[in-house]
Amino acid sequence: MPRPLVPGPCETVAAILLGCALLLLPGCGVSGTGANGGFGSFFTPTDVGIIRHHVRQYQNSLREFTARLYAKNPKYEKDPARQRRKIDAVFAPLPTGEQIYAYKQSHEILAAAFHPETVEPDRVYLLSLGLWKSIVEAYNVGDEGIFVSGLQISLERLQRLHHNLSQVNWRLKTYKDKNGKLLFLTNEAGADGYLNMGYEVIMTRILTRLEDDIAMRGGLPERYMFSMSTIFVGILL
Repeated sequence: MPRPLVPGPCETVAAILLGCALLLLPGCGVSGTGANGGFGSFFTPTDVGIIRHHVRQYQNSLREFTARLYAKNPKYEKDPARQRRKIDAVFAPLPTGEQIYAYKQSHEILAAAFHPETVEPDRVYLLSLGLWKSIVEAYNVGDEGIFVSGLQISLERLQRLHHNLSQVNWRLKTYKDKNGKLLFLTNEAGADGYLNMGYEVIMTRILTRLEDDIAMRGGLPERYMFSMSTIFVGILL
């Protein structure tokens, strides 16, 4: 009577190696949130492409957002040439301007942008730097300005980012100086009565992309009730 075929050591090793190789093939990644601190196991190539596209669009949107803020708030930086240099410095791989906030975490910079007695006189620069650093921290953006990790991203970081960006959107409409004037002029009507809603459009666009990425990681964006005592949360917890 023939004996049943039992794979030997060589066949077993070969099968294991074949299985590992299949897991690394494009399209064979496993998406989802694991038990490793909020990191998913793998992204598919399509997921990675979408996220890299979103990060590039975040940068484009924030450049436009900052240019609009300078145009509406020239008191923070009157020289157009210096405005352009500061915008470039925000997105540069290494800090090229001031050395105080350039090395702080995003939530600290955002808090300073709205603080009544902030050290840096240019609140537009601070806000732009804090917003871009928030993206960098949440998406693991490298020096070239793109999402660099095709394998892992933290759902919790994305959710903290969503909280902070939503709070920025709220503070832009509510925070005032000691004279009762808004710290940032954004959507108020001009002298001719025209209401520029460009800021709302940009912030909505950014938050929508972020909510899509949160959903892709298996999470849900929250709705918040902000007050003057609400603080920005650290993304790199």
